[in-house]
Amino acid sequence: MSNNADEDQIKDKLEQLRCHFTWELVIKDDEIPDLENRVLDQIEFLDTKYNIGIYNLLAYVKHLRGQNEEALKSLKEAEDLTLQEYGNQSDVRSLVTWGNYAWLHYHMGRHAEAQIYLDEVKNTCRKLANSSSYRMECPQMDCEEGWALLKCGGENYERAKVCFEKALEEDPENPEFSTGYAITIYRLESFHKEERSPGAFCLNTLKQAIRLNPKDAYIKVLLALKLQAVGQEAEGEKYIKEALTNASSKIYVFRYIATFYRRKGSLGEALWFLKLALEATPSSVLLHHQMGLCYKAQIIQIKKATNWQPKGQDKANVNRIIQSAIYHFEFAVQQKPTFEFAYIDLAEMYTEAGDHKKAEDAYQKVLCMEALNKHMLQQVHFHYGRFLEYQKKSEVDAISHYLKAVKIENASLGRNKSISSLKKLALKKLQKDASDIESLCILGFIHKVKGEMNEALEYYEQALRLVPVLENSVLVTDP
Repeated sequence: MSNNADEDQIKDKLEQLRCHFTWELVIKDDEIPDLENRVLDQIEFLDTKYNIGIYNLLAYVKHLRGQNEEALKSLKEAEDLTLQEYGNQSDVRSLVTWGNYAWLHYHMGRHAEAQIYLDEVKNTCRKLANSSSYRMECPQMDCEEGWALLKCGGENYERAKVCFEKALEEDPENPEFSTGYAITIYRLESFHKEERSPGAFCLNTLKQAIRLNPKDAYIKVLLALKLQAVGQEAEGEKYIKEALTNASSKIYVFRYIATFYRRKGSLGEALWFLKLALEATPSSVLLHHQMGLCYKAQIIQIKKATNWQPKGQDKANVNRIIQSAIYHFEFAVQQKPTFEFAYIDLAEMYTEAGDHKKAEDAYQKVLCMEALNKHMLQQVHFHYGRFLEYQKKSEVDAISHYLKAVKIENASLGRNKSISSLKKLALKKLQKDASDIESLCILGFIHKVKGEMNEALEYYEQALRLVPVLENSVLVTDP
């Protein structure tokens, strides 16, 4: 058999495996450094029984960075941990690791070594009477795939959810499956928080996970944040205190505890927890972003207390805090150039500092990003519209971006705020000129979007009466 035929045969077997190389994980190139940092932080600071998969993911990330020898070391860590945790029952738990070994050796041109691991997979599948020689269908494999997808970011969450649901169908009381599913549901609701229900389902999944994993501090802080989000802050704080009793995971959960206290308005406590966590994980994008959000909230607190006119020491404090916020937001976007929300926060801080050019550049970077989801597009169009309206004094351009946000058919706070801003601008323009056709059409469009068809028709009819022939009209009757 020729070398090419032999290679094709091995490649065909490799593609049947279930492992990180075949799961089509969506990871953008410029997100790889941040993903690696997050994986390393979890290994070092999160006390969990489910680290075999994280070592496998680290190996895959190392491969993506061209560090195949380092990747092999990570797989050895996963292999050793599997034997330690499962002993003689480790065969199924080793399938993902063996699959990754096979792919790595193949990419390194070591076809004989790749075949050794393919044989390990084949023998285990046969021993367990699996229908395929190289592909195991079982809830443990669904769970492993779910963890990998979950760790790789928001574009993978829906697929992770399907994996954990499939695993739970087979074993609904499994603590690991329940934990993975609960975290996925929490992330999905947070990722699309303005599109989904208030969170009763997420609460139930988190409580189920805690019932099966009563010592898991990470799940407890997620439940605390969800309880806070649905107006049960005091109940949530009980879980925060419980999570703090788990000494081994403290550093990892501090970031979420800080989020709880920031949302509560206890900014001093939030910053204290964040600084402790940053000492241990200084490269964490999440922590730097959270620091920036705390400083941003402090600025608002000072401005509110001074009737939005800080002077003297208050003004000096605001200027100092603005620079601190900028530092942390800049760090976040440098480490993770696809961090859309951080760019918006950074643009707002540049605006606070009076640097409109840098603010403009930050907005443009987000607007030029590919494949932004609907919610994110609405957010950036709304915030950029505000910048254009109040800083650039360009109502025409602001209206254009508010309209873009509204025309995206996706219920969200950004869309509602854009509708409100559009309405204010249209009414303001009509006060100056009652025959402003564009403003009448905008009001008609707003009522149409809200389902108020009679009111919409009234405004459109007013506009039609003002112009006998509508050529090249700016009407927005058909978004």
